[in-house]
Amino acid sequence: QVQLVESGGGLVQPGGSLRLSCAASGSIFSINAMGWYRQAPGKQRELVAAITSGGSTNYVDSAKGRFTISRDNAKNTVYLQMNSLKPEDTAVYYCAADVQTTGRAWYWGQGTQVTVSS
Repeated sequence: QVQLVESGGGLVQPGGSLRLSCAASGSIFSINAMGWYRQAPGKQRELVAAITSGGSTNYVDSAKGRFTISRDNAKNTVYLQMNSLKPEDTAVYYCAADVQTTGRAWYWGQGTQVTVSS
C-alpha cells in the first residue's frame, strides 16, 4: 500500500508565500510523475504543476512565474513553492504520484487547505 501525506498549507496574506510538501511512503519500487492539483469551491480540480522523474516540469498558466515544483527522489517527496499568492489561489491542494509497486497506479494525498486572504 502507498500513502501520500501533504503538509504546509495554511492562511497567508496576498503577496505571501507558502511551501507545500508531499511525502510518499509504502511498498514503492519507483515513482514516475508527481504533481500538485487544486480544487476551489464550486470548481473542478485542476492540475497546477507536474514534474517527471527526470525533473521536467509543466505548470498551469496562472502559476507560471510564481510557483515552483521540485522533488527529492531519495525521499520520495515533492514540493510546491508558492510565491506572490493571490486570493484566487485559495483551494484545497492535492498531491498525486504515478507509483510503481507490484503494479502501477496513481495515488492521491488527502489534501491541504491553502487560503489567501487579508
